[in-house]
Amino acid sequence: MPHAEVRKNIESIENQLKPFGTELLVVSKTFGPDLILEAWQAGHRKFGENRVQELIPKHEALPPDIEWHLIGHLQTNKVKYIAPFIALIQSVDSEKLLAEIDRQAARCGRVIPCLFQIYIADEETKFGWEVAELQNFYHNQGLKKYPHVHIKGLMGMATFTENEAQVRAEFRKLKKLFEGLKAYDEKGKSEMQILSMGMSGDYLWAAEEGSTMVRMGSAVFGKR
Repeated sequence: MPHAEVRKNIESIENQLKPFGTELLVVSKTFGPDLILEAWQAGHRKFGENRVQELIPKHEALPPDIEWHLIGHLQTNKVKYIAPFIALIQSVDSEKLLAEIDRQAARCGRVIPCLFQIYIADEETKFGWEVAELQNFYHNQGLKKYPHVHIKGLMGMATFTENEAQVRAEFRKLKKLFEGLKAYDEKGKSEMQILSMGMSGDYLWAAEEGSTMVRMGSAVFGKR
């Protein structure tokens, strides 16, 4: 894609999202540093990566003011590599992972912002907490055990389908949980601000259903 197109695409998407107050996270997985730099030069600072092994060299090569978000499935043995610098881990899909993030954050002298990934899709391949499981965790004040993690919201992926009614219903389910958990602000450890839902194929549906952040790569950079 010609580099001028990257700036134009970001501006176009942000103009569409503006009426909803929804933020764009540019998903840079599989795209090289040169294209990411084009988006950075267009004023964008928040980028999402799926894999730790791809994120590390990009973090080292690109400007230090980039806010890196980890949005893919995160294995516990990889947390230590990103703990010193990651701006937000969106894919906290189990208490086991939460505990390891807390441990590595303490080692780095940090409190790491995170989102709980919720399982909302009608697909076996997606990761995440079940709604009832997370509600139970909150009711039992589970976050008190993890002082080096700051929960800032929820993330979810809808079913990969063109069925708009189904996708919207899944987004509404996540929004309802998000609103319900806002009541459980455990001494500042939990702060439901970010509802990360919607990608290149369904981002406007997500924005209309209350998403505060959409994750988009191909719509910015072109096909992978």
